[in-house]
Amino acid sequence: MTASAISPNPIPTGLRGRCPRCGEGHMFDGFLTFRPSCEVCGQDFSSFSTGDGPAFFVMSIVGFVVVGLALWMEITYEPPIWVHALVATSLSVGLSLALVRPLKGLLAALQLHNKAEQGRFK
Repeated sequence: MTASAISPNPIPTGLRGRCPRCGEGHMFDGFLTFRPSCEVCGQDFSSFSTGDGPAFFVMSIVGFVVVGLALWMEITYEPPIWVHALVATSLSVGLSLALVRPLKGLLAALQLHNKAEQGRFK
């Protein structure tokens, strides 16, 4: 059997917030809190540590989109500053909330799939 037949693909599984080992159980208990374990296969989620990875990717993606849109709006329409503030604030908050959970699940699934651990000095 190949590795892909044993465990589901970590990218779609993580983005959906499913257990990276079985692909069926839920990884999250609430919005961003990991469950203690998978309710289907029993995979322990207590060792998952995505750190600041999701926040970095969310800030990078959202920043690129918001700044690009602000530049395009300014060049094309020259709106007043309050329009920029309204669009940038709502887009920043909305995209951040929409992206943080899938990216946290993705990084956790990739961590398990690649057997990533803390670095240690010998």
